[in-house]
Amino acid sequence: MRITKQNTVGLVIDIQERLIAVMNEKETLLKNCTTLSQGLKELEIPMLVSQQYTKGLGETVTEIQAVFDEFSYFEKKDFSCFQVPEIVDQLKELKVKNIVICGIESHVCVLQTALDLKAAGLNPIVVMDCVSSRTAANVELAKERFRYEGIMMTSYESILFELTASAGDPSFRAISKLVK
Repeated sequence: MRITKQNTVGLVIDIQERLIAVMNEKETLLKNCTTLSQGLKELEIPMLVSQQYTKGLGETVTEIQAVFDEFSYFEKKDFSCFQVPEIVDQLKELKVKNIVICGIESHVCVLQTALDLKAAGLNPIVVMDCVSSRTAANVELAKERFRYEGIMMTSYESILFELTASAGDPSFRAISKLVK
């Protein structure tokens, strides 16, 4: 199944100051998530952002906030973003099928969100070079669970070019620059 711009949204899960500080390969994670977010913006794909317990874990990192013209987020206490009624309502309003996911932690919030999205008949797409956990082992365990559950996995370069679809797309040059 091809992923197209017309029915896709990006979901940035909990890339917060105090949480990212303890992630495995945090510098690469932040660079990749920022690139993915910039690419989705270039492609005019709507993006939603969640924050888990902001009071304790801090705000979304400034690198991600800077991608947005007007930054806003959905506060959550549940691990799954799909348990936040406002996020569910926003997904319904946008009439999307595909949810491109980046964020942390891969074996907790990302996993539970992807499972709930799939159960609701949506197509979660986990961008594996844009997710992390405190340990590499937990990322691997999450990957195995995604595979077992039939949840699509990809890389940021792959999904950005799939959404671009053609070298004739007006965004092609900008996307090419981002991924190089």
